[in-house]
Amino acid sequence: MLADLRSLDSNQTFDTPICIIGAGIAGLTLARRLLALGWSVLLVESGGTDFETRVQNLSAGGEIGHPYYDLDSVSLRMLGGTTAIWGGRCAELDPVDFETRAWVPHSGWPFGLAELRPYYDQALKIFQVPAPAADRRSMADCLPLLQSLDRDDLAVGFWSFDDVADRFAAPRIGDVLDHPRCRVLTHATVTALHLDPGASFVSSATIRDVSGKCATVTARHFVLALGGIENPRLLLASCDVAAAGIGNDRDLVGRFFMEHPHARGGRVSGPGIWELLRTFGRRHRTGTASHAALLRLSETAQERTRSLNSAITLGLRQPEAARQALIARSYAALKHNLDATSTNRRLWRMTKRGLRWLNEATHPLRPWLAIKSGQAEVAVIVRAEQAPNPDSRVTLADERDALGMPRTLLDWNFTALDKHSVRSLVEALGTALTRDNLGELGPADWLDENGPLWHTDPKISAHPIGGYHHMGTTRMADDPAHGVVDRHGRVHGVANLHIAGSSVFPTGGWANPTLTIAALALRLGDRFGPFA
Repeated sequence: MLADLRSLDSNQTFDTPICIIGAGIAGLTLARRLLALGWSVLLVESGGTDFETRVQNLSAGGEIGHPYYDLDSVSLRMLGGTTAIWGGRCAELDPVDFETRAWVPHSGWPFGLAELRPYYDQALKIFQVPAPAADRRSMADCLPLLQSLDRDDLAVGFWSFDDVADRFAAPRIGDVLDHPRCRVLTHATVTALHLDPGASFVSSATIRDVSGKCATVTARHFVLALGGIENPRLLLASCDVAAAGIGNDRDLVGRFFMEHPHARGGRVSGPGIWELLRTFGRRHRTGTASHAALLRLSETAQERTRSLNSAITLGLRQPEAARQALIARSYAALKHNLDATSTNRRLWRMTKRGLRWLNEATHPLRPWLAIKSGQAEVAVIVRAEQAPNPDSRVTLADERDALGMPRTLLDWNFTALDKHSVRSLVEALGTALTRDNLGELGPADWLDENGPLWHTDPKISAHPIGGYHHMGTTRMADDPAHGVVDRHGRVHGVANLHIAGSSVFPTGGWANPTLTIAALALRLGDRFGPFA
């Protein structure tokens, strides 16, 4: 049942077996699994069925580290959450991402890929994309260059694309909204969790709305599914019993903020650029899904060079020094400057489809003309893994939002390992191109020893800074000295509080987190088991 806090009497108390806070992909996937297991669920969402500026402004915050997007633009407060502006990329983490790597401080998950394997298989069905092994076979068959490059220090990886728009938005989640054992409460922002006097369990949660309405939730279990910025914000702000915030006895809540930062790794020239663009600069449809190929360092090369599991692709881009083209500026304005209402999202998707059609219809003439005239180059596009870094963190600012919650302060930082890993990958690609007589690679200037730890290039991507992937801020570890939650997502020391989503990732790899978020949510649901 769908209910709106604004239309209810104020100061109500909702009592439920389990309360999920946040109705994005993590919250909705978990809710579906729990409903299937017989639970009654209260799903609490800060926004409504579509984008609303007044509610979205609650996410505004400050930044003091490496420049980032405005915080009120990177996670949406509405049913379906940020999946409303998701590009549909699905990929699994690699086995190495779960391992403790001696050269990567704070690396290692409490479990390996094998434990998540059955849940990945189930999550793939949610997005209607095939298993990675099937992708690899079909893509290699139609793109022989992949077989040539997938050796020595390089390995090929893939994204698969979910082509269904707004898969988790209100029109497509009727099974949840209409379920007799599910109440979905919108315009209900949780502003505080309250611990019992012994600080061992959450006794209640306070919910409020910008309209002035308020209520209380009591539950046997609470699950936070608010994302990598808002999860730590709520824990830190809930300090009436635990002075440092819930789960923050070891000062770990909010630390280890990671993204998938984007950058230009260099440019490629030579006889093989057309085959490289055909292979890596476009999507390829095989069977019922479309896919895109990428390159990363092999596990052996990562260990030898002591590098992270970053990824690169190749694409036609303007040189960094060029004035950004009108069509690129217009697309960026549509994507970043318009509110993410359903109407504007349709406009953005139409524009995106049109640009993709134009790219396909004019290939290879347009790339040839652009390169020959100097208006474009074959750029190395970096989508990097970040090393877990305790100094990269989310904290609370002195300023408060309209509901009285402290706003967020993001201090996003890089390490020398982040840059070194990109340089190692770019060097490996350059070696492979020379070996196969495909061309030469000129590394980007910022990769020099004396360059900055990271350099953002506004022309490298429609998302030039990063992928809107917020990971690590309530990281998972068996030992409470090293993580906020245990291997099951339960907050250490708090019996009935769990966290879902990418904020529990100890490391991020190169893969977009969406598929792993869904897999972990399914796994968490099974952890609760059948309702009793």
